[in-house]
Amino acid sequence: MAAPGRNAVSTSVVLSCLLATLLLAAGSSSAQLSTGFYASSCPELLDAVRSALRPAVARERRVAASILRLFFHDCFVQGCDGSLLLDDASGLKGEKNAAPNKDSARGFDVVDAVKAAVEKACPGVVSCADVLAASAMEGVALLGGPRWKVKMGRRDSTTASFNGAENDIPPPTSGLANLTRLFAAKGLSQKDMVALSGAHTIGLARCTNFRDHIYNDTDIDAGFAGTLQQRCPRATGSGDNNLAPLDLQTPNVFENAYYKNLVAKKSLLHSDQELFNGGAADAQVREYVGSQSAFFADFVEGMVKMGDVTPLTGSNGQIRKNCRRVN
Repeated sequence: MAAPGRNAVSTSVVLSCLLATLLLAAGSSSAQLSTGFYASSCPELLDAVRSALRPAVARERRVAASILRLFFHDCFVQGCDGSLLLDDASGLKGEKNAAPNKDSARGFDVVDAVKAAVEKACPGVVSCADVLAASAMEGVALLGGPRWKVKMGRRDSTTASFNGAENDIPPPTSGLANLTRLFAAKGLSQKDMVALSGAHTIGLARCTNFRDHIYNDTDIDAGFAGTLQQRCPRATGSGDNNLAPLDLQTPNVFENAYYKNLVAKKSLLHSDQELFNGGAADAQVREYVGSQSAFFADFVEGMVKMGDVTPLTGSNGQIRKNCRRVN
């Protein structure tokens, strides 16, 4: 059989390259997160999430803030992949005992309950990472905050990163520049950071995380500091786990009081007060003081962007049966 001519070879190469490009594009497209990802495979997903989350929040409203925090801490380490939910195991050092999570990350039992409800509705279909993302949104809504369409399609990690949890999650001692840098490392702007920090309008924090601010900082209302000093002794090791609300007035309502507290210099954490301290974020804080709807809109935009941080999709990762361990 005669060898093909030069034009035939060239055409064959072009067609092969085109086919490869189309296959890559198709694979990439199918691996994207979408709000309708479970429309056919698990249409009951959000109903199942609500069925388990609502009674848990009714028992303890704080748990909605705890789950929202879990989502933040998960997305900041290896992306939104459910790695934070993994317990330590042979050959796997989890993230739960890293400094930002040890003795403070909580709500894992509620995530387990939500996952169980979802598994009952759609066995083996929905990842723990997506269960956590949906639970974070529902928790915010249950406390009076905005509801949004959560993009889905994440898969669960089979690994965790203790070092990532130690280094990538913004500590409460951060200044504005460090906060901006750590959020930028995840593809989030300073605007996103200021809006997402509004998550601190709900929940509680441990004395060990705000002690330095109430005793050593000057950018804090003196009366406010004095009130907090009554529940958080100066000496390290004394009352470390004593709790105080991040928003003293309404810690169980998701609204814009957090930003009003910043302007009044009544922020619980040093890192929070840095958002209103004569710097580049002051104007945005003032905008949110004047418009709760502006805060809600930007918070939702930031949550969607954060949910897009390097998720596992397609054939990567797995759908964990138990959120605490690899299949």
